[in-house]
Amino acid sequence: MPKKLPYGISNFARIIEQNYVYVDKTRYIELLENENNPTQFLVRPRRFGKSLFLSVLENYYDLNRKDKFESLFGNLYIGKNPTPEQGGYLIMRFDFSGLDTDSREEFKESFWRRVQERVIDFLEGYRNILPNAERDIGRIVKEKPGVDALDVAFTSTRSAGVPIFVIIDEYDHFANNLIALGKTYKDEVQAGGTVRKFYEILKAETNSMLRRIFITGITPMMANDLTSGFNISTDYSLFPKYNEIFGFTMEEVEWIMAEAGIDRNLIKVDMEAYYNGYMFSERGKDKVYNSQMIFYLFDQVLQFGKQPDQIVDANLKTDYGRLRRLTETPGNREKLLEIMLNGSTTTYIVEKFSLEELNREEYFTSLLFYLGMLTVGGTTDFGETKLIIPNYSIKTLYWEYITSYIIDIPDDGESASMSKLTETVINLANGDMKPYLGYFAESILKRLSNRDLQRFDEKYVKAMMLATLFVNGLYLPVSEDENINGYTDIYLQKHPAKRNIKYEYVFEVKYVKTDATKEEIAVKFAEAEAQMEKYMKDARFAGRDDIKFAALVFKGKGDVEAREFN
Repeated sequence: MPKKLPYGISNFARIIEQNYVYVDKTRYIELLENENNPTQFLVRPRRFGKSLFLSVLENYYDLNRKDKFESLFGNLYIGKNPTPEQGGYLIMRFDFSGLDTDSREEFKESFWRRVQERVIDFLEGYRNILPNAERDIGRIVKEKPGVDALDVAFTSTRSAGVPIFVIIDEYDHFANNLIALGKTYKDEVQAGGTVRKFYEILKAETNSMLRRIFITGITPMMANDLTSGFNISTDYSLFPKYNEIFGFTMEEVEWIMAEAGIDRNLIKVDMEAYYNGYMFSERGKDKVYNSQMIFYLFDQVLQFGKQPDQIVDANLKTDYGRLRRLTETPGNREKLLEIMLNGSTTTYIVEKFSLEELNREEYFTSLLFYLGMLTVGGTTDFGETKLIIPNYSIKTLYWEYITSYIIDIPDDGESASMSKLTETVINLANGDMKPYLGYFAESILKRLSNRDLQRFDEKYVKAMMLATLFVNGLYLPVSEDENINGYTDIYLQKHPAKRNIKYEYVFEVKYVKTDATKEEIAVKFAEAEAQMEKYMKDARFAGRDDIKFAALVFKGKGDVEAREFN
C-alpha cells in the first residue's frame, strides 16, 4: 500500500505513526552530536524541512519519549546506530513565527508572551521530573515575567539535575517586519532589547544545565546583530557535510515517488529543471530539491491526476515576496537585474553581516543566497563563488518581481496594466503577435527608458520579454533553449496544464540603436533568418503547424519590427 505524502506536516511522530513518507535524515543527528560545540546554528531557505528535522531532534532526545524510541526510530539509521545522548534531555522548544509586528510595543508583548507560553508548556510537560513545576507555573501566570520566565524554568531544572536541550525554530521570522518599522529592529535585537535579553539568558545558562542548543532560520543576519549577546554558537550552514541535511537529493526524490505511488507519466515538466539545483557548499556532494516544491507537485498529481496549473506553490511565492522590500535601493535593484539577465553572479559568500550592510553588493548577494534565490554553482579561478539561479521555479520569481516593478512605475502617459498585458498574451496564444509586441514596446520598454532599470541591448530586451510572457501562466518561456543547431533566444512553450493555446513561438531577438540605418536592420534580419532556418530543423518542431518562428528587431527604446518565417 502506498504511503501518504506529508505535505505541510512537520510532526515527526505523526509521520511515522500514520504511515507517511519519511526521508531518513537521522544520520545527521549523529554528526551534530559529535561536533565539538553543542550550541549549533544552521540556516536554510524557507520550506526546506527545517521544522520537521527539529521535530526529529525533539522526539529523539526527549527523556519523556525514551520508551517510544524503537517504534519511532527502529527502522531508521539512528535507530540502528543510537548515540550516547539519546533520550537524555528535557526539551524546551521555541518557534518565533507569527509574532505581532505591527508596532514595537506589540512586538515586545507578543515576543515575551510566546516565551512564557513555551516555558509553561515545558514545565507542564515535565511535572513528573520537576518537583516545583506547579509552583513555578503559578508564579509565571501571576507575575508575567516575560523573557525572565526562562530563569524560572532553569532554576526549577537545576534542582532536578537533568540537562536541557533548547531548540529554536524560525529564530529570525519576525526580523524583516521589524526592519520595516525602522529603528525597532535595532532596538530589540541589540543591547537592551527584548530579543537580545532572551539570548543573553540562554547564553548564561550554558554554564549550568543548558547543555545543547540548536537554532535554525533563514539568514545569519540577526544572529550577527545579536553580537556579544549570543556569540557562543557555531554556524554549520556552509559545511559540506551538511549540504543535504535539508531538502531532497535526486535519489531521495525517486524513492519518494516509489513509496507514494506517483505515476511519473502524469508529470510533464522536467522536475530537475524546475525544482532541483540547490547547493549550499562549494564542496557539497549532491544538489537538492526544495522539499516543499516537490511535495506540492506530487500532492497535486495524487489529488487531481495531473500536475498543477501553477508551477510554484503559492506559499513559496508569499515567502519570496520579501524580495521587493530588500531591493528598495537603486544599487540592489541593479544587482537583481544583472542576476536576472545573466542567470548568475560571482562573489564571496559572507557568513556574517548586519542590517546596515545590505546596501553593499556582496552582502545583498549573500542574502539572496541564504533566501534561496541564488545557490552555489562553482568557483572562479580567483576563488570567488559563482552563484546561480537554482532552477526555473526561482527564475519565475525574478520575472514576477521585475514585471510588478515595471507595472508600478509612475508614468505621465498611459499607465501599464497587468490585465492589459494578459490580454495581449492571450492574443499571442491565438496567433496574433502585434498586440503583445506593440504593448511591450510602448508600455514596458519606453516606461523604463528614463528609469534606473535601463541598459538596452539584446539581453536586456529578452529578459523583459521573458518576464512579461510568464505572468499570466499560459506559457512557460524558456531562455537559451538548447536546439540541435544552437540555442533559441526564446522558446515560448505551452503550459502543459493549459488548454486551447493554439500557437507556440520561437523568437530570435535582435537590437539596434535608435540611429540604425535600414541596411543595418536588414543585416540583423538576415542573421536571424539564418538562425531560424537551423532551429526549424529541430525534430521537436518538424511538421508542426502550431508553432510560429519570428525575428524581432528592436530599435532604440521602444520601436520593434517583426518578421515571421515558415
